[in-house]
Amino acid sequence: MPTYIVFADYTEQGLNSIKHSPDRLDAVRKLVADHGGEVKAFYLLMGEHDIMSIIEVPNDDTAARLLLTISGEGNIRTKSYKAFDEDEFRGIVGSLP
Repeated sequence: MPTYIVFADYTEQGLNSIKHSPDRLDAVRKLVADHGGEVKAFYLLMGEHDIMSIIEVPNDDTAARLLLTISGEGNIRTKSYKAFDEDEFRGIVGSLP
């Protein structure tokens, strides 16, 4: 299943209701699971971004729908990256001419 690394930053709205963040995380875990995926990791960060998570979902379309839905709530803005694991990396490089 494809892996995505998602960086998120709180919006003003998200910061104003920060105490609800654990509940929102639970809702995101359920939403991702309902779409056949899993939140593999979640981290609160100190630095350029506020949050980093790793999710696995069935495909790019599902990832896009989920991230648009989550961002559409107005509490965070996301930046997402499709990630390739070591086996995928080796296959990609091994297929080069």
